[in-house]
Amino acid sequence: MLGQRQAEEAIVPTAANEAENSGGKEEGEEENSVFQMKDLLWHGGSAWDAWFSCASNQVAQVLLTLPYSFSQLGMLSGIIFQIFYGMLGSWTAYLISVLYIEYRSRKEKENVSFKNHVIQVPPPLKPSSSSSFFQYETTSLLLLCLVWQWFEVLDGLLGPQWKAVGLAFNCTFLLFGSVIQLIGCASNIYYINDHLDKRTWTYIFGACCATTVFIPSFHNYRIWSFLGLGMTTYTAWYLAVAALVHGQVDGVIHSGPTKLVLYFTGATNILYTFGGHAVTVEIMHAMWKPQKFKAIYFMATLYVFTLTLPSASAVYWAFGDELLNHSNAFSLLPKNRYRDAAVILMLIHQFITFGFACTPLYFVWEKVIGMHDTKSLCLRALVRLPVVIPIWFLAIIFPFFGPINSAVGALLVSFTVYIIPAAAHMLTYRKPSARQNAAEKPPFFLPSWTAMYVLNSFIVVWILVVGFGFGGWASVTNFVRQIDSFGLFAKCYQCKPSLAPPPTHRH
Repeated sequence: MLGQRQAEEAIVPTAANEAENSGGKEEGEEENSVFQMKDLLWHGGSAWDAWFSCASNQVAQVLLTLPYSFSQLGMLSGIIFQIFYGMLGSWTAYLISVLYIEYRSRKEKENVSFKNHVIQVPPPLKPSSSSSFFQYETTSLLLLCLVWQWFEVLDGLLGPQWKAVGLAFNCTFLLFGSVIQLIGCASNIYYINDHLDKRTWTYIFGACCATTVFIPSFHNYRIWSFLGLGMTTYTAWYLAVAALVHGQVDGVIHSGPTKLVLYFTGATNILYTFGGHAVTVEIMHAMWKPQKFKAIYFMATLYVFTLTLPSASAVYWAFGDELLNHSNAFSLLPKNRYRDAAVILMLIHQFITFGFACTPLYFVWEKVIGMHDTKSLCLRALVRLPVVIPIWFLAIIFPFFGPINSAVGALLVSFTVYIIPAAAHMLTYRKPSARQNAAEKPPFFLPSWTAMYVLNSFIVVWILVVGFGFGGWASVTNFVRQIDSFGLFAKCYQCKPSLAPPPTHRH
């Protein structure tokens, strides 16, 4: 045990220790400036880094489907559900942070140090003679550990059954999250180059995304989070401004909501939108002061509102019921350089998101088959392909951009993001002694344990009945209708006929 702990401390130093150790080098001003630049780009553990990570991971390609959801829900319901699920998502992210701090507090009472701790560390790897490969194995080990962080919290507080359930939901969510990114890539690039159908683009982008098997890991997220949020911000405001400049199409109709199936399908897509904290514990664990995380997700959600509400409202105002047959907002906006720029930026963000979602799956798979300590990079990439191939295949079978978001939201996100954290919090503090010795007391705006139990119970019941129950029924029904209308392996889902006249509009 002592040897393993020493190995962990040796190969997984904190960013602060790396900075301290590197500061002792006497290699001249040039090396110091290189280190400072590297530290600026990669070694992020501040509250700002956590905010960027939360905001950029919370919303990406789903921006393009929110106008479609508004056409199903109507303007008023669309705005209300965004605010409602945004607040619920912020609350359950807060609960996850409380459970994480509780877990750390209990472990520290057992003399477990978190200074250099990486949760759920497997047996240490042996260093290679090549320093670059040793760095590869170090970062690989780090990300494999990150996959298990939330589940070790569940295991430590509630037992292995909760860990198994949480892991199953989260891995399935990551799998279909990768499928959604691949479908989104094919759907978006079609609006720049429609000489190839969307299925062919799925083949191409499947091959492109498969190259992520060669990427050892993403050691830190600072630069990617910053770039991803910038790309999302541009895309969101492009949608809003372009829709307002375009104006309303002639005879625009805003009839939603009209059918319960469409209504709950749109609602679960918004539930999916604000269910982006599957990596909440990982973000906290990377922070220098994780206690500061409690308000960060809420602040990130407020920023995301400035992206989702204006863009979805403006596009729905301009096109109305036409969006019912156009789940990708790009399909209705005029082709120009600004739209092409938005498409390209969204493609880059989706490729990065695909890698983020797939890489934990790669490491889980390597651990399952016993290949996590393989020294050959090519062999390691080869054994990862069985993870990419079913994702690629599912994206080709079910290319339903928009409806698949709702299905994933209802069947997976409802449990992973909302039900499990709320239920876990109630069970963790079910005993008076646990409440009395809690590391985190109820917040100032809800200073009673009874009030917290009432709110958490409401979340569990609401999401179980409305999100999973009605939402699951509606999203699966809508999904089956897409199959009936377009068939499996649809060649070009919701593509415009080549001879269709362009829509007229009025300003």
